[in-house]
Amino acid sequence: MDTAFLQPGCTSGELSILQLTDAHLFAEENGVLLGVRTAESFKAVLESILNQGMPFDAVIMTGDISQDYSAESYQRFAHLISVLGAPVYFVPGNHDDGPLMYRLFSRLGVNTQRHLVCGNWQFVFLNSEVYAVPHGWVQKEELAFLKECCDRNPHLHTVVCVHHLPHLVGSRWLDTQTMHNQDEFNAFVSRLPNVRLVLTGHVHQEYDRTFGAIRYIASPSTSIQFEPLSHNFALDLQGPGWRYLTLRMDGSVQTEVFRLPRGRFIPDLGVGGY
Repeated sequence: MDTAFLQPGCTSGELSILQLTDAHLFAEENGVLLGVRTAESFKAVLESILNQGMPFDAVIMTGDISQDYSAESYQRFAHLISVLGAPVYFVPGNHDDGPLMYRLFSRLGVNTQRHLVCGNWQFVFLNSEVYAVPHGWVQKEELAFLKECCDRNPHLHTVVCVHHLPHLVGSRWLDTQTMHNQDEFNAFVSRLPNVRLVLTGHVHQEYDRTFGAIRYIASPSTSIQFEPLSHNFALDLQGPGWRYLTLRMDGSVQTEVFRLPRGRFIPDLGVGGY
């Protein structure tokens, strides 16, 4: 098993994690997604993070780094994210080319390990991508990998990182694009006693609910936002966002979402699909 190891920066053993998601970068720097120049919004998010001065031990990117599957979009991401000066880990999203990501990132300074141990926590990075379709599916081989990590490290609290949220969000159109084997996935992780958190992207909005002993969290996009609880496709005017998580020694999680000011990146509300 290819495992990365990090030492927590806090003397108490707590971990600080920065989550970014759904950047949707293009081969072209000026690429536009539904009215938003995604490279510009991503740069603005990174600038605000740096200006906040909040420490973090690692950055986790929960998918859809690219919008167009291009090598140039991944090269742009690696270049831009380097300003944070922290280890970066990722999972593929439905707009990504997973095999290409792993080939490129290994020489661009983005970590390609799928298992990270830091303090008394471990992170397992799973692939839910079904190439070129919006919905997700976690293969049995991925679940077996998760179980192996948990079985080998029963003393570690576990974070499962995957792009597709394995729950519905109450939007009719978006809930057709969920993880399509979510029942299998949720039943599986519920049987792993050291799983504390499932960290996801994909839904372009805040989500934070607990089912049994596991907390499920999704975060706003660094690009466009989806309007919560919308019946048909709709965009939200809230600004691009990011999330900080503090993982405590006892297995509990504290988290907060931050956003750029409303009105700085305004999407095209007239579009009828995505």
